[in-house]
Amino acid sequence: MITAYRSPWQNGYVERVIGSIRREFLDHVIVINENHLRKLLKEYFHYYNNQRTHLGLNKDSPDSREVHIIGKIEKVSVANGLHNFYFRKVA
Repeated sequence: MITAYRSPWQNGYVERVIGSIRREFLDHVIVINENHLRKLLKEYFHYYNNQRTHLGLNKDSPDSREVHIIGKIEKVSVANGLHNFYFRKVA
C-alpha cells in the first residue's frame, strides 16, 4: 500500500512506532537541540530494537538471551534513564 507524503496515519505500522516513541520516550524528556534529539533517539532505538520485550515475540526481546535462575539481579539504565535493562549476574 502506498501512503501519501508526510501522512504516517495512513500506515498502521508507522503510526504504532511513532506513537510508541512519543509515549514511551519523547513525552518524558526535554530536548535541547537537534543533535541532542538524534543522540536520545539513537539510544532509545537501540533499547527498543535489542532489549525491550515485545508481545509479538512472546514477551521476549529481539536479542534473545538465556534465562538464568540463580545469580544477583543487576540493572542498567538505558534510554536516558527512563528505562532499565535487568539481567542476572551469574557467579
